[in-house]
Amino acid sequence: MTEINPAHMKLALRLAAKGAGWVSPNPMVGAVLVQEGRVVGRGFHRRAGAAHAEVAALEQAGAAARGADLYVTLEPCNHQGRTPPCTEAILAAGVARVIIATPDPNPQVAGAGAQLLQSRGVTVEVGLLAEEARSLNQAWFHWLESGRPWVIAKAACSLDGKIATAGGQSQWLTGEPARAWGHRLRHQVDAILVGIETVLHDDPQLTTRLPRQGQDPIRIVLDSTLRIPLASRLLHLKSPAPTWVACTNAAPADKIGALKKLGAEVLIFPGHSRDSGRVPLPGLMKLLGARQVQSLLVEGGAEVLGAFFEQKLVNQFFFFFAPKFLGGRQAPGVLGGEGIVHLKDAPQARDLAIRRVGADLLIKGYL
Repeated sequence: MTEINPAHMKLALRLAAKGAGWVSPNPMVGAVLVQEGRVVGRGFHRRAGAAHAEVAALEQAGAAARGADLYVTLEPCNHQGRTPPCTEAILAAGVARVIIATPDPNPQVAGAGAQLLQSRGVTVEVGLLAEEARSLNQAWFHWLESGRPWVIAKAACSLDGKIATAGGQSQWLTGEPARAWGHRLRHQVDAILVGIETVLHDDPQLTTRLPRQGQDPIRIVLDSTLRIPLASRLLHLKSPAPTWVACTNAAPADKIGALKKLGAEVLIFPGHSRDSGRVPLPGLMKLLGARQVQSLLVEGGAEVLGAFFEQKLVNQFFFFFAPKFLGGRQAPGVLGGEGIVHLKDAPQARDLAIRRVGADLLIKGYL
């Protein structure tokens, strides 16, 4: 057999990334078939319900797949879902060796795909670029292993950390390149969340607006007592993605009925005093996970972002800093809430990266 080449797995990972925003609740997967060092087939999972990456690569390779090496970013499935098992297609094509980046933790697979291939005489290698493969599908892995969505906090602020002027003006702090970057992020997540103050102040649409077609995320509003105006643009969009409004049992029944008539779904939670009568975020995360919301983008405002940070629910963050100084005691900062008393209790960021996006700075990292 030819020597395993990491460059082929890197190609498979680049192919897999093309499915971002389109494949949920499935993971992004890429596959490359190599015959005597030459790529003879490549494929990636394009949409949920469409052919899996392995099948797409096998179809492109045709007869050249026999005796070839298959590089795939995730363990092939061996169960019947919306599509037939990939292991059957691999065996039927006569693939000699399968190189897998990372095992599939899905209980329906969980090593069974690799074991089946090995039992039928296929050589299986696991672990090539495993860290990169897990990073690509970090939201999917997190959701499978925790039952909660991967939470991404995004904010745009001045260099002194203000999200609006003392007079309340916030549009637009950052430039067009940063805003376009944010819309690409919206395309890649399952849902986007804001608080009622953002709705009252900005009347946002929370849709994905890209030059090319993009996917709208589910729109979620935190609104404990349903102050959302019935004329809000969120409630009158022509979008395939739904709008969900999360409230507590203190919300008026007539407003619940009015929102349902407009097509919104109302998620009602008990309002406990320990939550200051607000929607309990851990309960909301549990519900979203059960509904296969694997990734959640939290865009604000300051009180909502502060609550997610204080309750240690944020996994990843993207903060844009505009080259401006706003100042002002009354100008709101990025994070509201109660804040911390002792520095030792401050959430610690890791794996920081900084890049220019137009005139703005983007700082991203994990918690």
